[in-house]
Amino acid sequence: MKNSVGAVSLVFPNPVLVVGTYDIDGRANALTLAWGGVAASEPPAVCIAVRPSRYSHEALHRTRAFTVNLPSARYAAEADYFGIVSGSKVDKFATTGLTPVHGTLVDAPYIAEFPYVMECAVTHAVELGTHTLFVGEVKDVKVDNSLLADDGTINWSNADILTFDAAARAYRAPGEAVAQAFNVGKKFISR
Repeated sequence: MKNSVGAVSLVFPNPVLVVGTYDIDGRANALTLAWGGVAASEPPAVCIAVRPSRYSHEALHRTRAFTVNLPSARYAAEADYFGIVSGSKVDKFATTGLTPVHGTLVDAPYIAEFPYVMECAVTHAVELGTHTLFVGEVKDVKVDNSLLADDGTINWSNADILTFDAAARAYRAPGEAVAQAFNVGKKFISR
């Protein structure tokens, strides 16, 4: 039997997405979100859901650009801070000591210390109840060398990327791989 728990934890795990934008004065800002993910594979696109009350909301509409930065577990405090204070009141980069770097292909900053970064150009903004869903075409992906396997692919087992557990209000790091995708289910094909 299953119990109804409401919409407390819609999907688990949620990636911790630190979204970089420039404010009206050109100052780098970052906002931590857990509502977002893959939107399309061709062209590659991601989506982020942002409340209109958030300081970055206006910047997303104005610049039509953002970065998605995936923090490793060692930056849990910085990622949390980016989500609990407003960039309208403080310079989050100055406070945390993290380094904003201007994007190569979009007008948005990325975070030098975070191991995985996507530069995105806004293609759609859809008002959905409490949030605006911004869809961004991924223009570039930057990955720390420490995450690359010998063949140039990403080895996520080295990443230690943060996820968010909404039900427990906790950050978690992914565990071990339990099965090979697109392979383990083949045992049912020949039946």
